[in-house]
Amino acid sequence: MPAPVSIVIPTLNAAEELPAALECLMEGLAAGLIRELVISDGGSADGTRAIAEAAGAEWISGAPSRGGQLRRGCAAARGDWLLVLHADTHLAPGWAQAVAQHLETGQGHPACFRLQFRARGLMPAWVAGWANLRTRLFRLPYGDQGLLIGRAGYEAAGGYPDQPLMEDVALARRLKRVAVLPCAARTSAVRYQKAGWMTRGARNLWTLTRYFLGASPEKLARSYRK
Repeated sequence: MPAPVSIVIPTLNAAEELPAALECLMEGLAAGLIRELVISDGGSADGTRAIAEAAGAEWISGAPSRGGQLRRGCAAARGDWLLVLHADTHLAPGWAQAVAQHLETGQGHPACFRLQFRARGLMPAWVAGWANLRTRLFRLPYGDQGLLIGRAGYEAAGGYPDQPLMEDVALARRLKRVAVLPCAARTSAVRYQKAGWMTRGARNLWTLTRYFLGASPEKLARSYRK
């Protein structure tokens, strides 16, 4: 019987971050969870493809749009469950056991990880704490928390929309329930450290508010990346 989980990672010039992210997945191989690794690339010009192919990944290439990349990657995946991760996300030790337990007892519901930044201090803890509270209260995880979702549930929810930003929010809003796994997804803090924790956090909240008010993902993406 094939392993149940397909790992899907969107990439764009991710050569610096991808090796460590893939190393963290090794315990899932040892546990017999991972059926395949699908890398859905948006036109990388660095060594991302070489890293992916050395890891035995299926390589999918297309236009650079995270929603589109995820949609293509999930369509190519063959597992009964999808585990969608960002290239700069490191799953904490014990993640494979947490996933295996959810597959057995989670009643088919989707799940995400607790957010944790790879940085120390009050502000990283505060921002991660807010994100985890938002997830529990509003069932609204962001992509850097990962998403574990059954194939049937993913298709019933319409999958990821082909849009450059807020693709994770768009899908999460269609899910009736998202469990939080007892394990952390440790994400890069570089963007927060460059912009400032308060500035970046406020900007993310404003972007989410504008999205809920009807701003197009394309317009938000242009503003977000300035």
